[in-house]
Amino acid sequence: MSLVLSLFPGIGLLDMAFELEGFCVVRGPDVLWGGDVRRFHPPPGRFDGVIGGPPCQSFSPLANLVRAKGYEPRFGNLIPEFERCVADAGPGWFLMENVPRAPQPVVPGYGAFSFVFDYCTLDSGDGLGHEQERKRRFTFGVRGDGTAVDLRRWIQQAALMLPGRSGAITQTLVDNSAAAKGRVPAVTSSEGGGHNLRQRVGSVVHTPAPGQRVRTQAVTRAREAVPVALGGSGKVKPGARVPAVVGAHGGGHRPKLVVYRWEEMLRLQGLPPDFLDPKLTPFTVEGRRKAVANGVPLPMGRALARAVRAALGPEQTA
Repeated sequence: MSLVLSLFPGIGLLDMAFELEGFCVVRGPDVLWGGDVRRFHPPPGRFDGVIGGPPCQSFSPLANLVRAKGYEPRFGNLIPEFERCVADAGPGWFLMENVPRAPQPVVPGYGAFSFVFDYCTLDSGDGLGHEQERKRRFTFGVRGDGTAVDLRRWIQQAALMLPGRSGAITQTLVDNSAAAKGRVPAVTSSEGGGHNLRQRVGSVVHTPAPGQRVRTQAVTRAREAVPVALGGSGKVKPGARVPAVVGAHGGGHRPKLVVYRWEEMLRLQGLPPDFLDPKLTPFTVEGRRKAVANGVPLPMGRALARAVRAALGPEQTA
C-alpha cells in the first residue's frame, strides 16, 4: 500500500479521498490541532507521495477586501513550507491543492504540471457527481527528468458541458408567429413587469415582434446569470449547478450570498450526514462549517486519487 504524507490536512477530506482509493495516509501537523508545519521536518525516503493544500486566504479574491480594511489574511503564503517538506521527504510524487490564483509550487528535481479543475465538470456516471461549482488549482509533480504529467488524462469529465458564467441573461428569440409556425400565435402577456416584452441577448436588447415568445436557455440565480440546466422552464432541475460551499458565509456568490444548511453543505461536499457529529466532536457550529468548507470535496479528491494511481502505474502505488 502506497504511503502518503498529508501536509495541512485540516479536517482530512483530501486524506479521506486517498484512503478510500487504497492509499495509506499519514497526517502531518496542522494549526487546527495545535501543530505548526514550520517546525516539521519529515524523514527522507519514507513516503511515496506528499499531498496537501496550504492555506488559500492570501490568494483568495476576498484577500483584497481584508487588506482594504487594513488587515492581512491570518495565514500568509505557506506554499514555500510545502515545497520545503517535499524536498526534505523526497517522495516519488506530490499533489498540491489551492485556489486558482495561487502560484505553482517549484521543487528542484521534480517536473510539475498545474491545472485549474472545476468540480462541476466531473462525470456523474462514475458516481462522483458534479453539482457544486468549485474551482481549485492542482499541481502534480513527479521526481525525475522533469517530465510534467497532466492528471486530467485520467479524469472522466462530463460529456455535456453547460455554459460558463455570464454577466448578462443569455436568451434566444423564438419566432412563434402564425406565419412561421403555420398556426395561431401563442398567447403572451403584456403585463407582469414587462419581462415578456423586452429580452436581453448578450449586451443587445431585443423587442420581440407581436406573437413572438422568448425561450430562456439559462436560469438566473440572485443577480448573476448561473446556468443550472438546459431548458427554459425557469425551474432548477436535477443536476443543476449551485454556488460553491465556503466557510465564511456557508456558500454563495456576489452580490447575494447563498447560505446552505449544514445538511446541504455535507451533501455538496460528498460527505455523510453524520460527519462531524456535534455529540462526538469538540467543534463549534462555525468551526464545523469552516472545516468542511475549506476541504476538497470528497468526490473531487477521489477522482484525483484515482488519476494519481493511473498516472504512476500499479508498480509505483502498490
